[in-house]
Amino acid sequence: MPTYLQSITSFTDVPVTDAGVDTVTFLKASEGVVGIFDLLGAVTFKAVKDDMTGNIAKVRKRYTDFPDKSATLEQLVQNEWTEKARPATEGLMWLLRGLLFTCKALTYSQNNKKAGKQAELVDAFQQAYGETLKQYHNLIVKGLFSAALKWCPTRDDFFRKLIGADSVSAVSEDALANANVEMDEWLAALNAIVTRLQAFYVEGKYEKGPFKG
Repeated sequence: MPTYLQSITSFTDVPVTDAGVDTVTFLKASEGVVGIFDLLGAVTFKAVKDDMTGNIAKVRKRYTDFPDKSATLEQLVQNEWTEKARPATEGLMWLLRGLLFTCKALTYSQNNKKAGKQAELVDAFQQAYGETLKQYHNLIVKGLFSAALKWCPTRDDFFRKLIGADSVSAVSEDALANANVEMDEWLAALNAIVTRLQAFYVEGKYEKGPFKG
């Protein structure tokens, strides 16, 4: 049976050319991140999951309405920028922030585990939240996030779900090692795409629209 990361479109599968990041494949890969939050705990990450789902929908609508102008995310943003309303540009901006939050958290967990340090997800997600989404939230939302993140599953239980095992004890060393390799590759590709697109937003000043967070 395939692992969760094998069953979804990976960011390693997203074509990136001189013209930019392929829109359709990127959105499919982003939907895979939404599914990650189901494994982590749908209640704990409901706000992030709902936000990402809504922003994916905004970008997809733009692509559906103007496919000839939206083959890559960069083309989509550049073409929409000439208009007064820019829902897809705003949606992609917030989607990238959510993806960065996820990427940083899981990367911290991976790196700490390799270094033999405490690698519980609650610590990794709290650190990532402080470096990414927290700056955009008011005091009420910050409090809700802080409380919710305390309900993160253990790292072992999360990887059990990734692998599809019935219990932590049923996870073999080989399966765990392979899952860690898959996770590292997935995160590296995700980080590369997010970094590229955030640089594109900064260079084009696309994050400074009327919707600025």
